Formats: sequence, structure tokens, C-alpha cells
Amino acid sequence: MKFVNLIFLFALILIVNLIAFAHKGRVTIFKSAADTIIQLDSTDKFPRITAKLKKSKRNSTSKNDTIPKVIANDTSKRGNLTVGRDTSKRGAILDTSKNKSTLDNEVKEIADSSFNDTKTQISYRIGNARVTYGNFELDAEYIRIDRKNHLIFASGMPDKRTGRYIGRPISKQGKESPITSDSLYFNYETKKGHIYNPFSEQDGNYISHGEAKKLNDDEVAYHNVIFSACDKPSKGETPDYGIVITRGIGEKKRIISGPAYLEIEGIPIPIGIPFGFFPKQDTRSSGVLLPTFGEDATLGFFLRDFGYYIGLSDYADLTNLGTYYSNGSYEVSSALNYMSRYKYNGALTLSYSSHNYGLAGDPPQKDFHIDWQHTQNPNASPGSTFSASVNAGTSSFYQNNPASTGYNLQQLTSNALRSSISYSKTWEGTPFNMTTSLDHSQDLTAKTVSLQLPNINFSMSSINPFQSKDEVGEQKWYEKITLAYNMTATNQITNVPESELFKSETLTKRLQNGIQHQIPVGLSLNVFKFFQFNMGANYTERWYFQSIRQHYARADSLATDTVPGFKRVGNYNLSAGLSTKLYGTVYFKNSRLMAVRHVITPSLSFSYAPDYSGLDRSYNHLIVSNASVPYPVVYSRYSYFQNSVYGGPQGGRQAGLNLSIDNNLEAKFRPKSTDTSQTPKKVQLLQSLAFNTFYNFAADSFKLTPIAISGHTGLFNDKVNVSFGGSFDPYVTKVFDSVSAGRVTAYSHKFNRYTWQDGKIPKLTSFNFSLSGTLNPASFHPTPNNTDASALPGYNPNLPNTLNNATEAQRQSMALLNSDPSAYIDFNIPWNLVMNYNFSYTDNYVNTNHVNTIMLSGDFSLTPKWKIQFNTNYDLQAKQLSSATSFAIYRDLHCWDLSVNWVPFGFYKSYNVTLKVKSAILQALKLTKRSDYTSNASFNNY
Repeated sequence: MKFVNLIFLFALILIVNLIAFAHKGRVTIFKSAADTIIQLDSTDKFPRITAKLKKSKRNSTSKNDTIPKVIANDTSKRGNLTVGRDTSKRGAILDTSKNKSTLDNEVKEIADSSFNDTKTQISYRIGNARVTYGNFELDAEYIRIDRKNHLIFASGMPDKRTGRYIGRPISKQGKESPITSDSLYFNYETKKGHIYNPFSEQDGNYISHGEAKKLNDDEVAYHNVIFSACDKPSKGETPDYGIVITRGIGEKKRIISGPAYLEIEGIPIPIGIPFGFFPKQDTRSSGVLLPTFGEDATLGFFLRDFGYYIGLSDYADLTNLGTYYSNGSYEVSSALNYMSRYKYNGALTLSYSSHNYGLAGDPPQKDFHIDWQHTQNPNASPGSTFSASVNAGTSSFYQNNPASTGYNLQQLTSNALRSSISYSKTWEGTPFNMTTSLDHSQDLTAKTVSLQLPNINFSMSSINPFQSKDEVGEQKWYEKITLAYNMTATNQITNVPESELFKSETLTKRLQNGIQHQIPVGLSLNVFKFFQFNMGANYTERWYFQSIRQHYARADSLATDTVPGFKRVGNYNLSAGLSTKLYGTVYFKNSRLMAVRHVITPSLSFSYAPDYSGLDRSYNHLIVSNASVPYPVVYSRYSYFQNSVYGGPQGGRQAGLNLSIDNNLEAKFRPKSTDTSQTPKKVQLLQSLAFNTFYNFAADSFKLTPIAISGHTGLFNDKVNVSFGGSFDPYVTKVFDSVSAGRVTAYSHKFNRYTWQDGKIPKLTSFNFSLSGTLNPASFHPTPNNTDASALPGYNPNLPNTLNNATEAQRQSMALLNSDPSAYIDFNIPWNLVMNYNFSYTDNYVNTNHVNTIMLSGDFSLTPKWKIQFNTNYDLQAKQLSSATSFAIYRDLHCWDLSVNWVPFGFYKSYNVTLKVKSAILQALKLTKRSDYTSNASFNNY
């Protein structure tokens, strides 16, 4: 098996290199061929250019042939072709008033130079020639008009300086797509014509090469034309692939062909059909979707993604897909895409699967999933918005349906799903707004679900209730008092097992609800010129429609009952604070560094909150068990609201001081001599370094809380973010040994004594450090125009260039080009690196623990057409890579894509190699070799 895999990979690499070489060689060789007149026919069926035509010869020719020979047949000699011209000066206007027919008023032509033969009634237009007749338009370098026979002949001509064949005819009739060709003739009365080496495009489909004969306004006969989705014919080149239609009839909405065969890189493939049907519709059309064939190591042979596409309207379509495996497993899905321009757009996908992973006769594993994304245009309904982001299903859906996500490693390894459907309303001219949502969260590891049905938030932004409407002069102190209001309400079910979610007792017994009101009042004043004084009060009121009661059913068994009925509880707290800023600056001379400024922001505040944990409160109770041998007396305290959605008032009285000191350090540099603006540059050396602690006067012991430290800054113009934090324990703690179950164990005991009383500094009990950022050329050299990726709406420079991080505009554009959205690769950015380093340390005196990991992801381009992506995590402590390490290689072959996805080790070890056509309508043209992941951790087939 390994030998077969190696042979396949070798063959695939050989095919890719042959395609790349042919692609490169074809461009080089074809340019010389495209720059000359392409040979049309060797049977003298088509006109040729001869040497300078004499009048007698031209007249005699016209008697026998209504189309003089004006197109060269020999392409081996460049620049030998000439066209007879009148000796009149270029651009001169000739008098054609004599023998003027009525058609002269209908056929209109212009050119750089002209020649009219009055005897044969043939006119020659050379150089940027243009002819119009009714709704027929024709542009070419050379046009000949035979008014006697109502024929128009057009072709290009060789450039005298370069020898290139320039000015190919471009014809258009009515609303049809323009047609480019090497040469053509057209009867402007019968509307029939003959086109040689045509090229036309419609909705990403290209017809080129061969011959086309226009039979009437609705039908065209084709001979040896190439039907392809490759855009190379638009550049005058042969397509990378296509279907050669030897004979066929083209209508407005379809092409009916006779014998046809496949051609790749100019090489005929022995795959043909006796007849065929190719749609050419400019509107949505329903039809059958062809499946792909393959084999799954566990489920057997399969037919994947067969189904039916329904074009419901110009604003919606429906795709129904199914997959069937030989062991009886199956997968079905329906995807609805809808859009109303300037209003909303969205996509809804419903999936269901049944897989037989067990032994014969075992029940199948059934999964379902729903994915709904809905976005409303903010201008569609000012003041109100509706959005939906639903991602819900069974916890095993991704593991059992890896193909539905394109074997996406991030989704296969995800451990949570979240959904939200929200509606918000803002009342113009008022401070009121409301938001309501249905929220869902799911733990895929624990297989539990939490629902909020619904969440409601109604709020009033801060107002100044005492401010005078006719204010004159400076604002009074009482007019600065602010008042706000916020109400939240919810019905929720928390951590319900998936198997119990749809049971009737789940909603009746496990549903919790509550309403919380908050009213904050504040006042901010400037005192003593340099100080900011803040004072506030906050009142919180909670309403519940059920509460709990606890009792001991037995001496050692605690029972909890849920009691329906309305209960309320409220609490308040007060605070007052004073803050200021201290500045210190150091200046430097004779240096590019001008100055360094240090800003210190001290803040001292006092807060007070009553004790809500006392038994004097009606909602707090002490329960005691009955004493019986051999059980001792057991007691506990509880609150009616301790398990409620918003909880109850916090216990313990607080009356203390909070001290906080923040630091900021920045530098100023002189501009470089090459800087035309001559503006000094400011650099943040340290954006923040803060210390915080709280001293509670009301506590009977341990009044000082641990001293917290935190900070953050940015490097390389904020391209790399650095943050850190820690905690210091100010109290003396000692470790003692204890003997339990014949083993010596250690435990710690804290004393109500400060460490500095013993001449020691507080002990560092926890510390964390993180470094994250994104580096790419765009971040170092931003461009002023909109071609920079950072100028795109929704672009986030801290994320890698993958499909998951593409903007909405990128996704919509990509969907029009490729039916496989996971194939999105941005080749415009040569390299991109996303890094996240995390270090954490904890010490509880008995033992220590630390985590030291680094995450790297990104991509880089080996060449403008080769892209390599990677994603890995490395545990520096364990010195091992994460099992989720993955690599991806992409090769842009113009109209083809080569992709290699590889997970080299771990639970999801697998690889996938695909060579396919980019076009959405020819997705069946692909070569795939896949090794799907398996649940066997020791899997090693390659």
C-alpha cells in the first residue's frame, strides 16, 4: 500500500510539473504564433492577400468571386503581407455621392484610410475600421464592404513594425456577447455569416477556436470549437482544458452537440461522447448534480454529493445533496442561499446523517446539524437590526461527518458550538434601546447544552436629570449628576445533557428565569484644579419566579427543592474616589532621541457595601441535621437565591480603600532628514504598568487583598502585543507535613501577619506572560490605495490568510468562481506569520505549576504560484508538537488548482491531495487521493 501511495504521489507531481511546463511553454510559444496571422484554411476556401492588386485583376476577380482574396494563408513569413491602398492621404474623406444606393444611409463606416472601387462597388476600410448596420457592430483593422452582394469581410493585419497580427475583428449584434475572431464575413441583409477562430464569453463559459456559421438570429452552427471555463482564450491563448465540439448547434440558452471529446493542454483525451447538451443560460437553472466516487476505510465505497440544484428565483436557490456508502450509511443536506439587495442576505444549511461504525446489527450513529447565517444591511431599517449566527447540532457531527467540512481540522478538533439570534431596536431622539436574543452554547466534550430563551436587555443611557434646559453660563455641580438604567431578563437551561434536551420535564423542571434591574448614579467633578473626584451609588434589584429550599432528608443527605413563587432581593453599594496625573519628562540634546516622558496615574477610592450574608436576612438560613449514631451533627448555611441566574447579594461587609497606580512611558524621536513632514515621532515604550490592592477595614482578619500587577505594550508599531500580570501574597504562609493513610502530605497555613514584618517581600503566587502578533509585508509597508488587504471591510491583520478569516466581500466573490470555498488562497501576500506565546506560573506553597506553549500559524509563497500554509502548537515544557499540527500546499495552475493537506501525526493523522478544475460547472474534472483520518491512534498507513 505504501508503494502504491508513493507511485501515486510521484505521478501527481509529474503531472503538475508537466502542466506547469506546458503552461509556461505555451505562453512563450504561443505569443509568436498569436502575433502573426493564424492560418485559416489550405483549401483556398478563404480569401488571401496577394501582392498589390491591379485594377484589371481586381475587376476580373470580382466577377468570379465576390470575396477577393485578402487574408494571408502563410504564417511562416512575417511582414510579407500587404494590402492595396489608394494613393489618397490617410484619413482623407472621399466623395461617394455618385451612384449612392439607399443602403449607404444604413451601412455606416469609419477608418483611418479608405478606398472605394466604384466599378465593383467594393469599399476598403483600413486602420481602426468600424462598421455599423442596424444593431450590428463591427470593429477591425481591415474591413471590406461588398455593397453589390451585401457582404462584409473583416480581418486583422500584421503590424509593419513588429509583425504582430493586430486589430482582430470584434463583432456584436444586439444584446449578444461580443465575438472576437481571426476573420469573418457577414451578409448584412440575411444576417448570416461565417466566423473563423471565434472567441466569445458568457457567464464564465468560453467558446473559442474552430469555425462558427451564423444561421439566423437564434442559431449558430459550430465546427471543432472548444467549450471551456478557462479564460485564456480572452488573451488569445489556447485554454488549459476544454471540450472539443466537432459539430454542434448553439442557441440562446444551450448548445446541442454531436461527437465531442475532452482536450487537456492541447492533448486529446480518449474520453468522448456521441452527443451532448451544454447550457448557456444567463439566469439560474435547476439541474442534477453529479456525484464523486471513492472509498472510505470504515464505511466502504461511496457516491458523494449527488443531488439536485433548484434555482428558486434570482434571489434564492436550494441545493440538495446526498452521500451513500456501501455499508448502508448515508448523509443528506439541504442548503438555502437567499439575498435581497440592499436589505439582507443569508444561508441556511440542514444536515442529517446515519453511520454504521459498529458491528453488523448495531444501531447506527445518527447526527444532525443546523447552520444559519443572516446579515441585515444597516441601511435597510435604520434604528433596528436583525442578525443570526446559528451553529448547533449533535456533539459527534463533525467527527462522524468530516467530509461535510472538507476535513477541516479546526472544526474536527473544536470543543464548543455557539449560536445567537438577536434583534435590537433604538428609539431615535431618546436614550432608550432594547436588545433581545436567543442564545445557545454547547460543550462537545461534556455533551451538554445551555440555552437562553430569550435574553432581553432594555437600557437607558446616562442622562443629566437636573440639567437646566435653558442653561446659561457654567454648568452647576448638581447638573453634572448622571443617572442610567439597565434591565436584563432571561429564561435559561444550563448544562443539560444532549439526551435530555428534548424531554418534557427539561423545560418544566430545569428552566430558570429572572429579571435584574440596575440603577447607577454618578457625579464627576474637578477639584483643586489637578484632581478628578468621582462619586457613585449603584442599586441592584433582582426578581425571581422560583427559589430553593434545602433540608437534610437523612442525617448525611442534603436535599434541595425548587419552590415556585415570586421573590425579590435588592442590594446597594457606594463609592467615592480621587485621581490625578503626574508628569515627568527627561530631555536629550545632540541625539535623535528628543525626550522620554513618564506619566503616573494614582487613584484612591473608598467603597462601602453592607453585609448581606447575616441570618437576619429573610433569605439566609441555617439548617442542622438530626444527630443519630453513627452520624454526627451536620449543619450548613444557604441562601434562597444562591443557584439563581443572577445569584444573590454577596456576603460580607466591605468598607475599605482601593489603591491603584498606573504608569505610562513614551519617547519622542526627531524626524529623519529624509522625512519631508519633519514631524517628531512618538513611540510607546510602555503603554501600561498598573499596581492594585484593596484594604477592607470591616474585615476581622486578612484585611489586605493580594497585590496585583498588570501591564501591556506594543512592539514594532503595535504589530506585536505584549501583556503580563501577576499576584503577590502579602501574608506569611508556612508549609507543614501531615500523615494521612500512611503517607506524608504537605499542607499550607496562612497567618494574619505581613511578610515585611519579618523582613521579607510578598511572595509571587502567580504570573502570566503572553506575546502575540501578526507579521507580513503589508504591516511593514502599508499602501495608501485600496489594494492593500487592510483596506478591505472586516479585514483583521491579526489573523492568517485562510478561508475562516476572509471578509464577506471576499467570500461572495469567491463563491462566484469556485463551488469549493475551502480553496480560498490569497496569493497577493507573499508571507504571513501569526504567533502566540503563553507562559503561566502558579505557586500554592505546596507545589508549583507552569505552562509554556507557543502557537505558530501562517503561510508563505515559494513562488507567485506556490503557497504553503502551516498551523502548529509546541509545548516548550513537554518538548513536543501538538497533534493538531497541519500543513497545506497550494499550486495555482491558472485554470487548475493543486492542493495538498497533511496532518502528519496524532489522532487526526491524514492527507488529501486534489488536482481539480477551478470552474464551478466542471467540478467533476479532478483527481483525488485521500487518506481519511481514523479513530485508531496508532494509525500509520503512510
